[in-house]
Amino acid sequence: MRTAEVKRRFLAHFEAAGHRVAAGAPLPADDPTLLFVNAGMVPFKPYLLGQRTPPGPRMTSVQKCVRTLDIDEVGKTTRHGTFFQMNGNFSFGDYFKEEAIALAWDLVVKPVADGGYGLDADRIWATVYRDDDEAYALWRDRIGLPEARIVRRGKADNFWSMGVPGPCGPCSELFYDRGPAYGRDGGPEVDEDRFLEFWNLVFMQYERGEGSGKEDYPVLGELPSRNIDTGMGLERMAVLLQGVDNLYEIDETRPVLDAAAELTGTAYRTEPDTDVRLRVIADHVRTALMMIGDGVTPANEGRGYVLRRILRRAVRGVRQLGYEDPALPHLLPVARDCMAPSYPELATDFERIASYAYGEEDAFRGTLRQGSALLGRALSGTSGPLPAGTAFRLHDTYGFPIDLTVEIAAERGLDVDVDGFRRLMAEQRRKARQDARAKKTGHADTGLYRSLLDAGGPTDWLAHDTLTAEATVLAVLRDGGPVDAAGEGEIVTVVLDRTPFYAESGGQDSDAGTLRGTGFAAEVLDVQRPVKGLITHQVRITGGEIATGLRAHAEVDPEWRLGARQAHSGTHIVHAALRAALGPGAVQSGSYNRPGYLRLDFSWQGALPDAARGEIEETANLAIRRDLPVEVRRMPLARAREIGALALFGETYDDVVRVVEIGGAWSRELCGGTHVDHAAQVGSITLTGESSVGSGRRRVEAVTGLESFRYLARERDLVTEVAARLNAPRDRLPERVASMVEKLREAERVNRLLRDQVAVAEAGIAAAHAGDAGGVRFARAHTDAPPRRLAELIVDRLPERRPGVAAVTSPSGFVVAANQAAQDAGVSAGELVKTVLDGRGGGNARLAQGRPPGDASAALTVLARLLAASADR
Repeated sequence: MRTAEVKRRFLAHFEAAGHRVAAGAPLPADDPTLLFVNAGMVPFKPYLLGQRTPPGPRMTSVQKCVRTLDIDEVGKTTRHGTFFQMNGNFSFGDYFKEEAIALAWDLVVKPVADGGYGLDADRIWATVYRDDDEAYALWRDRIGLPEARIVRRGKADNFWSMGVPGPCGPCSELFYDRGPAYGRDGGPEVDEDRFLEFWNLVFMQYERGEGSGKEDYPVLGELPSRNIDTGMGLERMAVLLQGVDNLYEIDETRPVLDAAAELTGTAYRTEPDTDVRLRVIADHVRTALMMIGDGVTPANEGRGYVLRRILRRAVRGVRQLGYEDPALPHLLPVARDCMAPSYPELATDFERIASYAYGEEDAFRGTLRQGSALLGRALSGTSGPLPAGTAFRLHDTYGFPIDLTVEIAAERGLDVDVDGFRRLMAEQRRKARQDARAKKTGHADTGLYRSLLDAGGPTDWLAHDTLTAEATVLAVLRDGGPVDAAGEGEIVTVVLDRTPFYAESGGQDSDAGTLRGTGFAAEVLDVQRPVKGLITHQVRITGGEIATGLRAHAEVDPEWRLGARQAHSGTHIVHAALRAALGPGAVQSGSYNRPGYLRLDFSWQGALPDAARGEIEETANLAIRRDLPVEVRRMPLARAREIGALALFGETYDDVVRVVEIGGAWSRELCGGTHVDHAAQVGSITLTGESSVGSGRRRVEAVTGLESFRYLARERDLVTEVAARLNAPRDRLPERVASMVEKLREAERVNRLLRDQVAVAEAGIAAAHAGDAGGVRFARAHTDAPPRRLAELIVDRLPERRPGVAAVTSPSGFVVAANQAAQDAGVSAGELVKTVLDGRGGGNARLAQGRPPGDASAALTVLARLLAASADR
């Protein structure tokens, strides 16, 4: 039975039992405590906690999951995989233990012909929590399971939670006896390879608190209702129904394993280390396919780093098996074909998915070449742990990941000072944060800001409501500390009790404007939020003296704010246009906007075609022409996600969020910035650039409003000037310019031929006039052209069997070349240049170059003397 059919039967069984079928959630978790969905119940967590009302009392789903805590065990055991699918059925205060147990038992033992899985009831074992007498009795009396096959187990095995605060409860697990070929008899406590767990029925009735491990956490109390959360491992059921040994051999992974074996010229089940590597490759290639399919892209942090690590482990596994060329183009399409029956979007979106995976492999192969050589030298020179500084340098300079360093060192029986590495990383991040904070907050300690916040309370922030406000100066800061007053010409930081100024955040630059009061005036240069709840203003005092306790009239420059609103709304419009042109995989990963200008970073592999850029620009301006309404609403975060509001991965949000909608669902994003009231107020949007900002990330830049008109006017004036200079109609410019470029190329080609002919002649003359310097034929020349080519031509014309050296000077430098006979006699061009130029310059034994600090002819004289002196020695 194929895995897709196992999935179909599960959903059909529970739908027939009154369960509403829910679509599986994407792998990136909509939960601040998780990077990825790691259990089937994660999307249902708000229902289980009573935070939201479920769409029905009974639901069922098949959920994609990723777990990487046991990534080092992948391939070594038959039970660990990074990607898996969890079949689940859920009850929200409807049925509880009795019906959950009955529904599960019915599906697994029902004959295949009747829509079930047809497992042998005599080979099924059940476990229950140690004091769950109710579940024990249901298995014995309701199902008829012999007491010998019902096992009580402790909290670590039969009390379930996600590993973080949330719903929890006792559970009952189902195991299948695969027979003596797989291990010892005696039930799951004796051998969990022979007795394979395939279903976990969780009786979700409690809430857990903070803690670590599977047992060290408090149970806080009862949930609002008693719920059911069950999880059947889809891959494990496929193992049982397909009669294979492990999850790497089912129909969704074995073809990838076989393709890897064929590619590397190895065979599965012949050698243990090879088997482990083939399993890792099969598992990781499938996981990467599913992660990229759900919008994750390679990065150095968060979800992107997990993906990067998985891809790199797969690529390295292939290389360890002896295959050096790019492997993913051979393996990823196989994984696609395996998974597409259940997830057809993988086939339709494969071009995008493949571009990220193949690009990451190409980048990693370069990293491996550099880093592996350096790491190998470092490891060969140590018998103890690899120092933290070496591991940090490999990571920071060459992009060599620490986990790969640890793996390679372990293969050689060596440790790595990982704790020291983490301290160095933490220190680097701390310094980076301090530097960034210092630039924005005048080097003041955040402790000072917290004391100001405690003393005066949160700033009354009015940026969304008004451009002016009457305020009181609570503090004046200079050089990181408080002062009573500051005078004309000084730049200081001012804290007000209330402000209309927008503090830089969410990609939007801060407002500009003025502060005025009795006896003083100041220009606002920057506005920041150094600690949550407190707004600070960096100002230049333009007149008088500002002091703590004074009243101030704060006023935002209205033209500045208008430009900022246009740019920020323009950013949302460009993001929506990007996704319309490229698909939902083009997810924003960062932005910046100031009056008249915006830039937006997004996940994408490869440069955008000109047609796509044009489509994005046209879609954006059509939205402006339609004058789509802009509406700002505040709502619970859960509701915002429910209606599809986009949020940045990695960002944290309050329970109540601000949602900005342009044209309703056309653009719907979480955002705290300032915006126009109607799209037409943006004026227009003109894309000015598109570039790469890292692997798998692109950036578009644009101008808005009046700046857009000015940009287009400059373009128009430029075209007009070029047309006038070329004496060509504007609509014939491309043709005229193409013709001129072709003529220039031809002229350059002819010029190169002439230069080569001249160089050949000059080389012949210089070789013919070569002198003797200590037994070495020494030829010299000067040229206004690049000197390297002439030096090579000259030295090739000196007698082959006699040591010969050519030296050429030019306005751009000094080049020395030595023939093979000279090199055999111990003459090195590189050493000659370094000696003549006092250590400057560089090259190899045949050719070297540098730039003399003074007269180049003097360098030739020194070189001749050097050759003569070396012969005398």
